[in-house]
Amino acid sequence: MQIGEVIRKYRKRKNMTQEEIANRLGVTAPAVNKWENGISQPDIMLLAPIARLLNITLDTLLSFQEELTVEEINSIVHEVDAKLKNETYEKAFQWAKGKIEQYPNCEQLVWQMALIFDAWRLAKNIPDSEKYEAYINDWYVRALDSEDENIRNRAADSLFGFYSRKKQYEKAEEYLKYFSSQDPERKRKQAFIYSNTNRVNDAYKAYEELLFSGYQMMSMVFQSMYVLAMQDKDREKAFILVEKQRELAKIFEMGEYYEASCRLDLATAEKDVEATIETMERMLASVDKISAFTKATLYEHMEFKELDEKFITELRKNLLTNFCDKETYGYMKKNKRWQELVRSNSNLLID
Repeated sequence: MQIGEVIRKYRKRKNMTQEEIANRLGVTAPAVNKWENGISQPDIMLLAPIARLLNITLDTLLSFQEELTVEEINSIVHEVDAKLKNETYEKAFQWAKGKIEQYPNCEQLVWQMALIFDAWRLAKNIPDSEKYEAYINDWYVRALDSEDENIRNRAADSLFGFYSRKKQYEKAEEYLKYFSSQDPERKRKQAFIYSNTNRVNDAYKAYEELLFSGYQMMSMVFQSMYVLAMQDKDREKAFILVEKQRELAKIFEMGEYYEASCRLDLATAEKDVEATIETMERMLASVDKISAFTKATLYEHMEFKELDEKFITELRKNLLTNFCDKETYGYMKKNKRWQELVRSNSNLLID
């Protein structure tokens, strides 16, 4: 903000006219008007009296501030937008460049100016747009030092896109370090780099890992929503969520065990004898293939730890112990299939 703009801003805050300011400072009203419109600046000997009159510090008067307020940044953004619509790109760019020079440490402003002019340059096919690239990229690079993680990530994303468009994939890859290793977007971008640098197997593996972790996350979300629906006594919604979870397991090729197991809790809650025994039987029949997804086409480039026989045996035993719990499944005692299930597996339970 120029000194004249500061004087106008705080003069209005104090509800003073230009003439009142002039009288208090011993100058003319036209002189104050020229200050506020950037035509001239007050004499250096008047700076301290102006600051005292407006009840601000000299730093504020001279705009010695690293940061702008959100409102001030938004005001600059709106002005830039208006200039881009009504003036030439060059003229708007130079105005924004001046603002950045005025507030070089305002990372939010630097990043937003880079984003706006970069997007406008690409969308509007600005003539000789390459001459602006160095400035815009420098602004992005400066934003990478921000303490705000969001600004860093957005700047890194823009630089990744810039070098990817130029097919400078090695340079683009450098900016992945600004993304958390837990961020799926980092892995997606890495897969993109692999696929464009003839590392096909690595690309497949990265995409498959995204699919697998995506399934796990979505499955947990569905389960959490199911719990909420049950707490809310909304059985209809709970049923829909269970079915979605089952469909999800099928789409992601997780195997019969995962397709079946998600139905057990609702069947038990509703004391649905037929649904309960059918789910139990399907789970026991497929427990040996609980890791079937490791052989699925969707994950053929991933490496999974082989499950040993001891783990499968223990899991089967735990399932049977649970299924035979008469307190939980007392409503099943008259069902012949459940009776047979308990009887035929009694030896395993004793062991």
